[in-house]
Amino acid sequence: MARQSSDAESGGEPDREAPERYEALLDRYRRIAYLESGSGVLYWDQQVTMPEGGTPARGKQLAALSATTHEKLTSDGMAEAIADAEDADLSEAEAANVREIRRRHDRNRSVPESLVEELTEHTSNSQRVWQEAKAEDDFDRFAPALETLRDLQVRRAEAIDPDRPPYEVMYEDGEPYLPLDRMAEIFEELKDALVPLIEEIQAEGDDLPSPFVEAGPYADEEQRALSDAVLDLLGYPEEHGRLDVSAHPFTAGNQYDARITTRFKPDDPMDALTATVHEFGHASYELGLPTERFGEPLGASLSSGVHESQSRFWENHVGRTKPFWEGFLPTAKEHLDGIDDVTPEEAYAAVNRIYPENLIRVEADELTYHLHIILRCELDRAFVAGDLAVEELPDAWNRKMEEYLDVTPDTDAVGVLQDIHWSSRFAAFQGYTIGSVLAAQLDHAMRRDVDDVDAKIREGDLKPLRDWMTEHVHSHGRRYPTDELVEEATGEPLTAEYFVDYVEEKFGALYGL
Repeated sequence: MARQSSDAESGGEPDREAPERYEALLDRYRRIAYLESGSGVLYWDQQVTMPEGGTPARGKQLAALSATTHEKLTSDGMAEAIADAEDADLSEAEAANVREIRRRHDRNRSVPESLVEELTEHTSNSQRVWQEAKAEDDFDRFAPALETLRDLQVRRAEAIDPDRPPYEVMYEDGEPYLPLDRMAEIFEELKDALVPLIEEIQAEGDDLPSPFVEAGPYADEEQRALSDAVLDLLGYPEEHGRLDVSAHPFTAGNQYDARITTRFKPDDPMDALTATVHEFGHASYELGLPTERFGEPLGASLSSGVHESQSRFWENHVGRTKPFWEGFLPTAKEHLDGIDDVTPEEAYAAVNRIYPENLIRVEADELTYHLHIILRCELDRAFVAGDLAVEELPDAWNRKMEEYLDVTPDTDAVGVLQDIHWSSRFAAFQGYTIGSVLAAQLDHAMRRDVDDVDAKIREGDLKPLRDWMTEHVHSHGRRYPTDELVEEATGEPLTAEYFVDYVEEKFGALYGL
C-alpha cells in the first residue's frame, strides 16, 4: 500500500516534487493514454468522415493500437513500476493516480493480447455491419457479428474474473465504483415512481401538441444553423471542438479536443436540438478536465454514469426548462420558418411532452426514456448470460416494447437495430439512468450554491453553471470513486430522491395533474 501524505502535509501539491518512482510510472502510463486518445480520433473518423470502404483497414489499425496499449499496460515493467510507486511517499492526488493505474493493470493483465486485438478488430467491423443492417432493416445481416462480439466479450470477462458472472464484469468497464445491486435498487425506485406517473398522464393529463412538428418539414441547413446557435449560447469553444453529423449522436475527445455529432429529422427540429445540447454536456465534461493532467487518470472522466449526468443536466435541466425557452425562442425563430407565433410556454410544453408510443430511445421523452433503458438492460443481461439466443432478440425486444410502452415496432430498424451500442459493448445502458438521477442531484446542489439559476438560464448567462460543474465534478477526474465524488459534489450519497421529486413536480404542473 502507498504511504499517503495529504496535499497539505506535502506543502501544497502544485509545489511538491513528486517521487522519482511515481514520475517513472506516470511516464509509462502517459504513453498508453496518448495511444488510446489517438484511437479515439480514429473511431471518430470512422463514424463521421471515413469512406465506407475503409472499414477493413480501420479495424486492423485500431486492433494494432489496442494490442500495443494492452502490452504496455500489462507488462512486467508496468507491474514493477506500479509496485515501486506504491511504496513511495505519495500525496492524496498521487495515490489516486496510482490506484487507478493499478486497477486497470490488474483488471487487464490476465486478458490475452490476441483476444484484445481480435475483439477490437471485430468491434470496428461490426459498426459498419450494424449501419448497413439498420439501413436495410435486416437483423439477420447483423446477427452473426453480434453473436461473435458477445462471445468475445464473455471470453474477456471470464479472463478478468472467472468467478463472477460475465455481465457483472462487463458492467464494471463503465461503472467501476457503483455496485450493480445498487443500480438495480435505483431501477426499482424509478419503476415504482415513473410507471404510475406515466399512466396518470395518459389517463388524465392535458394534451401537449408540438407547434414545431406542425410547422415542418425543415431543411438540414436550418437545423444545422439552429444547432450552431445553441452551441454558441452554451459556450462550446470552436478552437476545441466541432459539430458533425453521424448515424447516432456521440462525443469523442479530451480536454483539448472534444468533438460532437448530431443528426437531423425533417419533421422535428427539437430532436436535433436536444441531441446537440445533450452531446455538448458530454463535451463540457471532457473540456472541463484539468489540462495539466492530460494523460493521467486524474485528467480522465470517471464513469459512464457521471459522464451521462453532464449530458442529461444540460439537456433536461437547462435545455428543456421554461427559462431556457423564454430566452432562446427568439433565436429559434431566426432559424426555423413557420414558428413566428410560438410562445415560450408552447415551446416549453413541446419539448417536454410525453409520448409513450415513441419507438426510439434517443427521441424518447424524459419519463418513458427510462423504460427504454430498463428494457435494454434486461435483454442485454439475458443475451450475455446465454439465456436469450441472438435470433430471439427481435421478438423479445418487441414483446418488451409492448409490455412497457404499449407499442410494437413495425421494423427491426426502429426496434432491435436502433442503437449502435450492441455493435461495440454490453452492460452499458445503466449509465444513462444513473446519469439522469445524478443530474437531478447535481442540479439541486448547484441551486444551493449559485444565485438564481433560472434567471441565468433565461439570460443566457451560463458560465456560472459551467464553472460550478467544473469545480465540483470535472476538475477531480478520477480522483474519487463514484460515491465519494457524489458526496464531494452534493454533500450526500447518490439518491434517486431528487430525480423523483423533480419529475413529479415538473410533469404534474405541465399536465395539470
